[in-house]
Amino acid sequence: MTIQTTEHTQLTTLASLLHSLSDSTRLAIIRKLTENEARVADLVDELGLAQSTVSAHIACLKDCRLVEGRIEGRQTFYRLTSPDITHLLHDAEKILEQTDQAVANCPIFGGDREC
Repeated sequence: MTIQTTEHTQLTTLASLLHSLSDSTRLAIIRKLTENEARVADLVDELGLAQSTVSAHIACLKDCRLVEGRIEGRQTFYRLTSPDITHLLHDAEKILEQTDQAVANCPIFGGDREC
């Protein structure tokens, strides 16, 4: 059985979205941006990460159009492009609770492993 072309394209795009969210640093940035918009410097301070790391992940999120920047003077404030990202994170956390966080022990995806 083959997946129809349109459905395959939709599933591939959905997989790309989920992959863009599959990094714990990007999730931490997104979680902070659910609270308020922030500058890279703010995220560096709040997350305790290097500026280059935060900037690289912001660039990835911008490329996926999950985050956008608002320029104010010489500063750029980043915010989420869709409030639904907050709902997605909340739903994912509910799934973790319902499955007793079993994915943490998954031989393929558990911990820091990635296939």
